[in-house]
Amino acid sequence: MIDPFKITEPTCISFSGGRTSAYMLWRVLQSNGGKLPDEAIVCFQNTGKEREESLAFVRDCSKNWDVPITWLEFEDSKTKFKVVDFQSASRNGEPFEALIRKRKYLPNPLVRFCTVELKVRTGHRYLKSIGWTEWDSMLGIRADEQRRLAKIGNQDYGKHEEKIAPLGRAGITKEDVSQFWRQQSFDLMLPNINGETPWGNCDLCFLKNTSKVASLIAQEPNRALWWARMETIATPSKPSGFYFRTDRPSYASMLQYNKDQAKLFDPNEQEISCFCGD
Repeated sequence: MIDPFKITEPTCISFSGGRTSAYMLWRVLQSNGGKLPDEAIVCFQNTGKEREESLAFVRDCSKNWDVPITWLEFEDSKTKFKVVDFQSASRNGEPFEALIRKRKYLPNPLVRFCTVELKVRTGHRYLKSIGWTEWDSMLGIRADEQRRLAKIGNQDYGKHEEKIAPLGRAGITKEDVSQFWRQQSFDLMLPNINGETPWGNCDLCFLKNTSKVASLIAQEPNRALWWARMETIATPSKPSGFYFRTDRPSYASMLQYNKDQAKLFDPNEQEISCFCGD
């Protein structure tokens, strides 16, 4: 079997900031003499809504494995991108907000222009700026993500790019990824629940189910403020463009519900003495 992690032609390794794509990068290094091949580049596109733990993880992978990672952000300028680093990367959704203000409506499950513009096209613009004309895009999609594997062949962002999923070809599952990180000296400092990270990468992504979003808001209410504010600045040029989702309450409503629930209980209620722990 040909090693799917062996690189012999221009390849962009897409690093999302999560454990799976980081494991993919490690496998690439192992298959290419312990270092990043000259034909390859690692790109991390920051939307400004990644959690701080994710940003630190990208930095730590670069430092621990001695591999250069190019940090990119969408910018509403002539080039439509800028190069940043861990220190200068946006933390308050600035690239995402700039895109929403430019489009004048919000992305939604059917029109996910956030992924296309903030991630895919931002990376493409950078690669073209350094002279690349054709390349492979290496995506961190596992063998147990069959729906995502099936989709990559149907996504067409230009003839200059061919998408490849070496983890899928190698039969790697979320259990394999989890086992790998349990054995490492560093890790993404976000919960790993059954091989998944509900907190990341995009902190309250509208694609998360309602129960998960509500749970995350309950744990950290301030995270909802940016999303609620975006729903107030949109002046949609498309139907239903005021909201990220029309099939559930707005972020402002979920945030208010969380506040109302907290008011049901008196924080100053007197406790009753118990001898169980004495």
